[in-house]
Amino acid sequence: MKISSSLLCFFVFITIGFSQSKSKEKLILEDGVSEQLAHFRKKQISKLTYELSFEIPEKKAEFINAELVLDLILADGSESLYLDFKEKSQNIKSVTANGKSIPIVHQKGHIIIPAERLTKGKNTIAISFIAGDLSLNRNDDFLYTLLVPDRASTLFPCFDQPDIKATYKLKLTVPKDWSVLAGGHVEEKFEKGDFTSYTFGESDKMSTYLFSFVAGKFKSITQVPGLEMTMLYRENSPEKLKTSTDTIFKLHQQSLDFLEKYTNYKFPFQKLDFASIPVFQYGGMEHVGAIQYKESTLFLDNSATDSEKLDRAKLIAHETSHMWFGDLVTMKWFDDVWMKEVFANFMADKIMNPIFPKVNHNLQFLTAHVPNAYGEDRSLGTHPIKQNLANLKNAGSLYGAIIYNKAPIMMRQLEASMGKVAFQKGIEKYIKKYANDNADWNNLVEILDAETPLDMKKWSEVWVNKSGRAIFTDKIAYDAQNRISSFEITQQAEDHSANIWPQIFDIGLVYPNSVKVISAVIKDKNLSLKEAIGLEKPIAVIYNYNGFGYGVFPLDGNNVESVLSLKDEVARASTYINIYENTLTGNVAPTKAFDCFVKGIQQEQNELVLKIITNQTSAIFWKYLTQKQQNIAQKQLDEVVLDRLKTNLPSNIKKTLFNLFSSIAYSDSGKAKLYAIWSKETVISGLKLNEDDYTNMAMNLAIFKHEKADEILNKTRTSISNPDKQKRFEFLLPSLSKDEAVRDAFVQSLKDDANREKEAWVSVGLANINHPLRQESAQKYIRFSLDLVDEIQRTGDIFFPKDWLNNTIGKYSSKYAFDEVQRFLKENSNFSPILKRKLMQATDGLYRAQNIKKETE
Repeated sequence: MKISSSLLCFFVFITIGFSQSKSKEKLILEDGVSEQLAHFRKKQISKLTYELSFEIPEKKAEFINAELVLDLILADGSESLYLDFKEKSQNIKSVTANGKSIPIVHQKGHIIIPAERLTKGKNTIAISFIAGDLSLNRNDDFLYTLLVPDRASTLFPCFDQPDIKATYKLKLTVPKDWSVLAGGHVEEKFEKGDFTSYTFGESDKMSTYLFSFVAGKFKSITQVPGLEMTMLYRENSPEKLKTSTDTIFKLHQQSLDFLEKYTNYKFPFQKLDFASIPVFQYGGMEHVGAIQYKESTLFLDNSATDSEKLDRAKLIAHETSHMWFGDLVTMKWFDDVWMKEVFANFMADKIMNPIFPKVNHNLQFLTAHVPNAYGEDRSLGTHPIKQNLANLKNAGSLYGAIIYNKAPIMMRQLEASMGKVAFQKGIEKYIKKYANDNADWNNLVEILDAETPLDMKKWSEVWVNKSGRAIFTDKIAYDAQNRISSFEITQQAEDHSANIWPQIFDIGLVYPNSVKVISAVIKDKNLSLKEAIGLEKPIAVIYNYNGFGYGVFPLDGNNVESVLSLKDEVARASTYINIYENTLTGNVAPTKAFDCFVKGIQQEQNELVLKIITNQTSAIFWKYLTQKQQNIAQKQLDEVVLDRLKTNLPSNIKKTLFNLFSSIAYSDSGKAKLYAIWSKETVISGLKLNEDDYTNMAMNLAIFKHEKADEILNKTRTSISNPDKQKRFEFLLPSLSKDEAVRDAFVQSLKDDANREKEAWVSVGLANINHPLRQESAQKYIRFSLDLVDEIQRTGDIFFPKDWLNNTIGKYSSKYAFDEVQRFLKENSNFSPILKRKLMQATDGLYRAQNIKKETE
């Protein structure tokens, strides 16, 4: 039975007022889950079990009928119960409480069960409903749930907050040729007509955002590398399957073994299965018992570089680490979501050491985290690691490079300050104390504080609760014998606040035949480096020699090429990063940095360092060089990269160099050479290319306006062997068209959220549209893309708003684009502060380019 909206509002008002008559604070019901509602329910609810049933039709346009039976204990039967269900009221068919039917009351995304239908102690709520589609990711022949951070309530009625954990009993009815995967084991399976029904055993205890299921036309394989594991997949390349399958299982087991040993806590769940999904939005998601991955990251072929193999291993280690950090011990509230991510990344970095013994893991950590962290922390949209969160509906905005990349840097500094043994002992105690429960940062600080003389609260105040980074300056004096008489280091917060980041890093004093390495232990604003006094004047001073530091370090702008002679890989990478950061702060001219990077490209032998150089070269080329400078630089870079590709190099180095060449080969000669490689008329010895590489070349040739662009795209479309990848390419074709009207229609189609379902595809399409070579015709879309951001936030997954901005306004460096952003902000004074922060992150390069290019011109 449904009731009228006017009666509903009156009923809700009376219910809320009555239910809180004995409370100190009146509960104000609002959209989303407020902190007030979360605290209220945490005290009210315990011993929760969801019994869920979903009937999944063959056609994705049809409704999914569902049933929920909810068993729980209430501490006080005099209070009303508020379940979250962010769907249309029409999706709710019926509600019963303790066996009796009750009126449907659905207000601001909450189903309200009145107190008079409840009792202290055990209660059972049953709801018949149509499942919400927003987070079901329905495709023609498969679907998967993705409920982080607050999307469970878009699928089924629940208490959608991380500190109310529950077990789940799931039943799925699916087309009979579909496979299924969920958090529990399949206990019963029976066919009925064209469908098969699967009943899963009761799951482990978990938060709502960790509940999941996958269903569809997948293949399945089970292996026992230690623990028995099952993988669902759609990949159809025999080479990738042969090359990758065993490795995928082995990496999961290696990660599990390391984590059991490090935490001194056995794997905590029934199973560790996973699904490989071709259109998955993220790298992976740590659902209990049923991890989901992006298929292209898992399945590699013989052309894969060492870096790509390392990325895959780190992703698997990251998601496996979440089984302990996030799934077993979960944050109380999403303002501490960074805790699960920092530990997942931090542990993944540790797990890599025994798996890749030949890799320099300090270098890997540096290249994986520092550039990304700086990318957000230097911007006007920076924020502390720990952010305030008043309502879970905004939890998706907390994700980004600060929590994924700056937080591990912070944690490594903490481990270095405490000592590895004391740090690990603290983590063991933390896991043991809060297993199957929830904890916040203060709980961890309290445990770590007992293991170290370090003042943890003071230390974490600036690293965790403050934003930004340090700008270091130095003052070095020499005596008459050219020896160091004083060596002073000073730090100032980039935002000119009084923040001081305590940290440890090395400084390398470079001499003709040696490097003297000195440790700098920064505790205050100023440091006098006593150990340096009396040493001879060095050829160069290399700050952050070991890559442990965080900030912008002193750099002699006239001596940037000293990096080229450094033998230490970490020191080289750290210095290349520092040159780039000094370029963005205005201390080094972009042409000088570019020339230095090009020389680095000519000689670098380490893939990870080369990747840093090529990424930064590309960024400076497209963002910070004037048109005139680009014309000169493009020819120079084209020749340098092609010349080096002809030499005898490892395949992974060649692949990194080729990726750079493919992205900048837009001159007539460059297009001709790239086309010859795409058409296989030219074969570069030692360069391994796969189908995806040829697809990317085809897209670049289309953007570069090759005269045979249509023929290239048509041939590529028909040659793609994987049906999921073929659908992706067909989606992208309009964004590659030489016809501006076709591109216009593609952009306009994105107004409809149905056309934005494949978010990863949309991001690539937008990058094609807004490529620097197309911006004269594409700049008219800037305001369109900005006006749509608020809707993107409401309908998209957690990373999509930033991806949308990165691939639209974030691609620009022009004065026109800068003015468009200013106009937008002026005309939208009430623009969401959360989204404004994302906009400022995405436009950091645009803002800096205004000053850098002005100074150049």
